[in-house]
Amino acid sequence: MKILVGMSGGVDSSAAALLLKEAGHEVIGATMTIWDQVIRNLAPKGKEACFGPKEEQDIASAKSICQNLNIPYYVFDCRQEYKNLVLNNFRQEYLNGRTPNPCIWCNANIKFEALPRTAKNNGLEFDKFATGHYARLDYNPVTQRFFIRTAKDLSKDQSYFLYRLKQDQLARIMLPLGEYTKSEIRELAKKAGLEVHDKADSQDFYSGDYSDLLDVAPCPGNFVNKDGKILGRHNGIWNYTIGQRRGLGISAERPLYVIGLNKEKNEVILGFDEDGFQNALTADNCIWHDFDLPETSFKALAKVRSSQKPTPVNVTKYEDGIKVEFDDMQKALTPGQSIVLYQDDIVLGGGIIKDVY
Repeated sequence: MKILVGMSGGVDSSAAALLLKEAGHEVIGATMTIWDQVIRNLAPKGKEACFGPKEEQDIASAKSICQNLNIPYYVFDCRQEYKNLVLNNFRQEYLNGRTPNPCIWCNANIKFEALPRTAKNNGLEFDKFATGHYARLDYNPVTQRFFIRTAKDLSKDQSYFLYRLKQDQLARIMLPLGEYTKSEIRELAKKAGLEVHDKADSQDFYSGDYSDLLDVAPCPGNFVNKDGKILGRHNGIWNYTIGQRRGLGISAERPLYVIGLNKEKNEVILGFDEDGFQNALTADNCIWHDFDLPETSFKALAKVRSSQKPTPVNVTKYEDGIKVEFDDMQKALTPGQSIVLYQDDIVLGGGIIKDVY
């Protein structure tokens, strides 16, 4: 089988290409360019990130890896799609007082969609598209639907970031790292002589300050407490996220946290630690895998951030999405972020958090 592998220049995608080649497949490496030259001089150069000025170094590394593996390598320009679908969403969400997850948006719209489509449009022929994500792909022959399962290495599981992939995308992909631990992958890469075997993981979306991407003038407003009392002034609600503690500049008898953002009043709402807990939310813009949302409520496990341990919830169909009630109080539930639902190790699907209670 001929397989296109999305190469980032890191150990995971390199190991994915290695494993597929060792399995007897015809492997092709490809990297997407997404870095916008306009903000090239604004971002610090030392920080590892998916979107940043070190992209040229990552491309050089990916090219070297592909030469080492003796497989062809291509670079495809996805900057316009990235700007239109990821950066514009990022900007719009922040300016509306919500906190987006650009990595989820990028996977669904760019990495698993624009990149392989651009490769095909440039004449490359291949049967499957593979990446170095830690997750497992499965198929239900009864329903004839694909679905994602968590990785063997739960400490590196990335199923949360893949929940928005649709059936036509799932049908075209491979996830060769799902049955491996990170340490096993590093050891495989080391034995194969890949120089990236000990390369640090990219931890961030952007290597600079998020305000670089928003390109918006300051818009002063008030810090208020939950009763509406004015505590101070801020320069724009987009500078703050739910649960934030640092950088507020407001004195109090105990540490203050951002517990809400009110776009209409241009207010950042502050409270103490205990004020930041809720136990319910609504979500819309939902995607489901091998699962049909029932008319009656059901039990599931949920994650509202990738690093969170799945927690028990009760889910009910609600308007054009779902209402989710947590068995235990949750801290910093954040509109704009994603909630992903699981049953055991299976991803049911999820949606974008709309309101929290």
